[in-house]
Amino acid sequence: MAENEFPGWHGTTICGVRKGGEVVIAGDGQVSLGDTVIKGSARKVRRLSPGGYDIVSGFAGSTADAFTLLERLETKLEQTPGQLARACVELAKDWRTDKYLQKLEAMLIVTDGTDLFVVTGAGDVLEPEHDVAAIGSGGNYALAAARAMIDTDKNAETIAREAMAIASDICVYTNGNLTVEKISK
Repeated sequence: MAENEFPGWHGTTICGVRKGGEVVIAGDGQVSLGDTVIKGSARKVRRLSPGGYDIVSGFAGSTADAFTLLERLETKLEQTPGQLARACVELAKDWRTDKYLQKLEAMLIVTDGTDLFVVTGAGDVLEPEHDVAAIGSGGNYALAAARAMIDTDKNAETIAREAMAIASDICVYTNGNLTVEKISK
């Protein structure tokens, strides 16, 4: 490694599943620096209550960057009470156009119990197909596993937990120490 190179932080798999009138967001607890696990119990899924509205969010990427985005999202939600889609679009606009925010390296999955969105630094606000979203190092593994289970008789929480277990078996940057939050309207 060159003298000025800093090994990349890796970690986090977040999976959101909407089914049967509820939405579940599950996230693992691993944070890695290069090939070393720095922490195994990080909490990357959070419940927010801006203006009395219940929101659940999971983040992948830099923790400090993600907290900055969560604070901005809370502000947007306070400005547009009960309008998660609008708040996410406003956050994405700011993220894309503000020079400070453009440097933030994180992604979010957010839900109010009805809507489910992925918000990215590229200015995207995506409502996932098939009622499943996943981000982070093991996101593609969790996404594939959850999509394979979405049409079964399993509920949203079971699908999210099992998808995360599969991702943690495959991705070295994902562990089985889960934080799970459920919300419904």
